[in-house]
Amino acid sequence: MQLKDFDFLSDSTEQTSTRFVTFITPGFHRFDLAIVTTNRFYGKKLVIDLQSGRSGVLAADDLEEEGVLEAAYRIDEEQAKELAQFLHMVLGEVHFTD
Repeated sequence: MQLKDFDFLSDSTEQTSTRFVTFITPGFHRFDLAIVTTNRFYGKKLVIDLQSGRSGVLAADDLEEEGVLEAAYRIDEEQAKELAQFLHMVLGEVHFTD
């Protein structure tokens, strides 16, 4: 198979900024995250849990939605609450440029 045999729907490269952070919450839950800032997701950030490989495209308003973090990262409600407290400090509001 050759590259010309693939039907690309999208293929782009851009400069991004990645913040790597490891922390332990007050409830003694450890998180190892990569937080990627890109123009790709309309102001949302790609948040990757490096322990599990699970990821989500998130902004502050997503943290208000019940069950979002639990489903994306397969964590329990207590862990999600603590993760949300951290993410509220690092995720900005979404700003649409279109």
